[in-house]
Amino acid sequence: MPVYELLVPPELEGAAIRRAATGLMGLSSRQFKRCKFQGEMRLDGETVHADARLRAGQRLWLYAPERDVPQPESSDIPLTVWYEDEHLLIVDKPAPLPSASSQRQTGATLENVVYAYLGCPEGFVYRPVNRLDKGTSGLMVVAKEAHAQHLLQQLLHTDSFQRTYLAVAEGTLPDEEGCIELPIAKEDAASIRRVVSPEGKPARTFYRVEAVCGSRSLIRLRLDTGRTHQIRVHLSHMGCPICGDFLYGTELNALPGRFALHSTGLCLTHPITGESIRVESPLPQQLQALLEG
Repeated sequence: MPVYELLVPPELEGAAIRRAATGLMGLSSRQFKRCKFQGEMRLDGETVHADARLRAGQRLWLYAPERDVPQPESSDIPLTVWYEDEHLLIVDKPAPLPSASSQRQTGATLENVVYAYLGCPEGFVYRPVNRLDKGTSGLMVVAKEAHAQHLLQQLLHTDSFQRTYLAVAEGTLPDEEGCIELPIAKEDAASIRRVVSPEGKPARTFYRVEAVCGSRSLIRLRLDTGRTHQIRVHLSHMGCPICGDFLYGTELNALPGRFALHSTGLCLTHPITGESIRVESPLPQQLQALLEG
């Protein structure tokens, strides 16, 4: 039951409730509509309509009911949780577990695992903030409420939400560190593959080579943009496809259903408390072994 509260500041004197809700309170237009048509709005405890005007010092209280959505199946897959409070979770997604359920994906997913971890709550809504490919492991943020999810998604690809990855790749890059800045587009309308193309959207990936072990490299990467398959496309284009990447490189029997990409670091500013949160997830042994063989 998402509830939002605000002590009206002087700069909102005479403003409509919508301005406060979608401004300082950070609600999306969709959330505000749920408050307006399905929820409740109060000023100093009195129920009001959406066209009510605010006075400095009043306490604004908004309630937006959750959407009526079908509940997922529970799962007994264990979940590693690196951070948790009343607003969000930071979890470690194993691979090849999909991030979310869909009409095409009806087996176990991270959605099922989170639902079970939280005790299968009534009215559960799955709110992933960032997503990882099925074949990628590592850190994901899951919001516990719509308000936190909305605020966190606004932080994506800013200095307040930084993600780093580790990849074990075939071959070596020309420099120890640098930036791959190449636009990415869909290969064609019917394909899930992406390609580097001058007609694509801008994409920037910063990298540093951590180690070279024989014919393979351990590369640390940071996304400056968030294009689909960005790291996989950029490394493949540079002649260093990720080990086991069946779509942009060569599948490996040692990595059934996954490839050697791991979301290893996350640094974010908590959207509610302002706390700085830094989490590290070590490279899985399955991927470390690729550098030792």
